[in-house]
Amino acid sequence: MKRISRRNFLKVAGVGAAALGLAACGGSKSGSTATSGTASSAAGSSTGSVNTAGFTVQYGPNPETLDPSLNSAVDGANTIITIFEPLLIINENNEVIGGQAESWEESEDGLTWTFTMRDGLKWSDGTDLTAKDFEYSFKRMADPATAAPYAATCLGMIDGYDAAAGFPDADGNPTAEPNPDALNVKASDDGKTLTIVLSYPCSYFDKMAAFASMSPVQQATVEANGDAWCTSAETFVSNGPYMITEWTPSERIVLTKNPNYVGGWDSSKIVSDSITLLLLEDSSASFAAYNSGEAVLIKDVPTDEIPSLTKAEDGGDFYVDTILGTYYISMNLQRDAFKDAKVRKALALAIDRDYVANTIMQGTYSAASNIVGPGIVDENGYFYDNANGGSPYIADDYEANMAEAKKLLEEAGYPNGEGYPTIEYSTNDSGYHVPLAEYLQQTWGDLGITLSISKMEWSAFTAARRAGEYDVARNGWVMDYNDPSNMIEMFCTDNGNNDGKYSNPDFDAAMEASKVADVAEHFAQLHKAEDILMEDMGCIPVAYYNDFWLQSSSLKGVWHSPYGYWYFQYGYIEE
Repeated sequence: MKRISRRNFLKVAGVGAAALGLAACGGSKSGSTATSGTASSAAGSSTGSVNTAGFTVQYGPNPETLDPSLNSAVDGANTIITIFEPLLIINENNEVIGGQAESWEESEDGLTWTFTMRDGLKWSDGTDLTAKDFEYSFKRMADPATAAPYAATCLGMIDGYDAAAGFPDADGNPTAEPNPDALNVKASDDGKTLTIVLSYPCSYFDKMAAFASMSPVQQATVEANGDAWCTSAETFVSNGPYMITEWTPSERIVLTKNPNYVGGWDSSKIVSDSITLLLLEDSSASFAAYNSGEAVLIKDVPTDEIPSLTKAEDGGDFYVDTILGTYYISMNLQRDAFKDAKVRKALALAIDRDYVANTIMQGTYSAASNIVGPGIVDENGYFYDNANGGSPYIADDYEANMAEAKKLLEEAGYPNGEGYPTIEYSTNDSGYHVPLAEYLQQTWGDLGITLSISKMEWSAFTAARRAGEYDVARNGWVMDYNDPSNMIEMFCTDNGNNDGKYSNPDFDAAMEASKVADVAEHFAQLHKAEDILMEDMGCIPVAYYNDFWLQSSSLKGVWHSPYGYWYFQYGYIEE
């Protein structure tokens, strides 16, 4: 990808130099063009006839989970941000504002954060919600018995986390009895305030407090129903502007306006009675639902239809919007086939990223040469521009890369792929995932490597990948906050999202050393960690994400964020 393309990406993403304080990036382009403008377009100011009965959208198949602590998928988070509410929330301008907490304070040394709760908070079943519910939820998330993939990311900076998690070893297994109560999170006796003490300053902790996984869960419901509490409308209790009232697996989830909602969203703008989520994995079925008028927004657009669609900027209903994320390939590093870094580098170099992004993915993605992509800031501007001495980790000379790949494979003992085992590529069957897999069959075949393809349903795929039940798998990460640690820390040995089981003590040490108040040292250590990861080729970056979707001009009041979320809280239909 040419350098100018990267800079255009930054321009579109709206991430300015003012974002150096680790602020989330500015409003996305679609926020002002996606038929709705921003949420300030309340139903009362509409120029047409407003239908507030409800609307139907599609942004994913069956979710693996809707337990906030267990979710690690964007489609699950899209639902969670509509039916739950954390201490803080991100508004339509990508600003952190009060959610269940009406205000918050950070101590001068950056270690103590105090959140003051709103009056009259309720769960969707009408019972009271207090700071004690957040204390319970955070300690539950820290407990390794919960197996929360985001535990270390969300809570690792909180004092007492290691003891809460049982002082995990390099493989993430507790070495002592876990003590969740050691987590330094304390609700006041009256439940009005929540005090969180950090073990080191974390300048983006307000953004963590606004993250979907930090939403509260009701203790009584969890304890009464176990893991099944979040699988049925009958047992589902939440605290957001909408709640689940109907759930038919593989068909639909119906969200109904929560009559007990109190929180950071403007209740006067929450006007639609219901939001129906179509649980479709087949893009052709999604396209049919859109064309019939059943759905007014679909994320899964058939790739063969894209050339015939008219983009929004040209007056159409097809939207392409930049998001802060990277599409990459995970190799199961516990398998012998991937233990040699030379093999991993050969597999990475054999991929023509320009062809993938602009031909297979039809220009809806951008070629990726680093794991941390454009739009993420450091103290000197953009982390991407300052990585690896200003040069991409993977050069764009594909012929030279392929020649180097063949050389590395021979040095690893597999000349022309001789003696290398057959490997299997796991993926879900949507979007460009299968065409990419078929391309890998061809290009890795040019190395003499035989690749088979395993297509799986989404919910089964993510579970298998996390459990390490694969050889090679498609993967991806969309940033939760604008700090490169959010992407890089996934590859720490004990991180719950480290699907490839990458482990390097030098990398872990650099990540640990990045946990300092000194901003320059923080980013220097993150650059060092990315250098180590890419030298090891602990994963294979392929493309930088864009979201693309179809949206009817009748859908108003919604917006899309650079973190890959659609916000439907203020949505309604204009007729």
